Amino acid sequence: MSNKSSANKWPLAQFVTLAVVWGASFLFIAIGLEGLSPAQVVLGRLGSGAVALAAISLVRRQQLPARPVVWAHLAVVALLLCVAPFLLYAWAEQTIGSGLASIYNATTPLMTTLVALVALPQERPSKVRLLGLLAGFLGVLIVLGPWRGAGGGSLAAQAACLAATACYGLGFVYLRRFVSPRGLPSLSLATVQVGLGAVMMLILTPWIAMAPVHLTPRVVASILILGMAGTGLAYVWNTNLVAAWGAANASTVTYLTPIVGVSLGVAILAEPVSWNQPVGAVVVVAGIAISQGRLAAITRWRRTPAPAQRQPLDQSSSGRTEA
Repeated sequence: MSNKSSANKWPLAQFVTLAVVWGASFLFIAIGLEGLSPAQVVLGRLGSGAVALAAISLVRRQQLPARPVVWAHLAVVALLLCVAPFLLYAWAEQTIGSGLASIYNATTPLMTTLVALVALPQERPSKVRLLGLLAGFLGVLIVLGPWRGAGGGSLAAQAACLAATACYGLGFVYLRRFVSPRGLPSLSLATVQVGLGAVMMLILTPWIAMAPVHLTPRVVASILILGMAGTGLAYVWNTNLVAAWGAANASTVTYLTPIVGVSLGVAILAEPVSWNQPVGAVVVVAGIAISQGRLAAITRWRRTPAPAQRQPLDQSSSGRTEA
């Protein structure tokens, strides 16, 4: 009861905060790399995120899943949604800017749809959805800028970003197929998922995360924010948004994260931006909107006859509710 009421009191604030935190995650990764290796950034991110989610679960007295098969499935999800993509993004940002990485992250819904085409045949897309997919990947091609003859390091880093979003696509489809039908509480699933990801990184630490560290207040603060907010609290905010606005409306936060990521990269790290990156990002977002049927929804809304003038109070009330 209290969770729903808190979500309904300030959903717009949570939406904006979520967009800023997720968009800024790529900036925090770049700052973390100033004193840590990519694997150490991921270890710190997952460790602090696991602590944050465990604390929230304790406060809310949220029980964790009891069945071993659920933990086994969540271990796969942790690998696909946490460990692998986090490592790929951190490695890529040694070569490319945080803003460009955030643009590639916006292709996640497209990758998820593409994986669902193969893994979930019952979810056959319409022609409009396929058109959105094609438009989205055209945007990726524009961002990549093959006509510029990108250098090997930059090209490999951009490919790593796309591989990370492919991991997200695989992970979301796996989660939908093997975990979501069980109807378990989202917070408990996230706590186990991030916690298992942290354990995996601890196991891998002797092999991939033993480089010298150079901790500064700037680096430490970035890792804590990245983990506790971007990997921990952000999940709670997203859950509240889904409860208040619905899953479809809550997912539009994806449209804002590349804007935040590019803006912060330019403003704080003075990262260069070429014309094809924002243009490609706009095409990617348009493709996502088409594939999710949002443009068709806007068209239907504009064609809907206006209500009778004798009901002005109902119109204003409805507008406030939807806002």
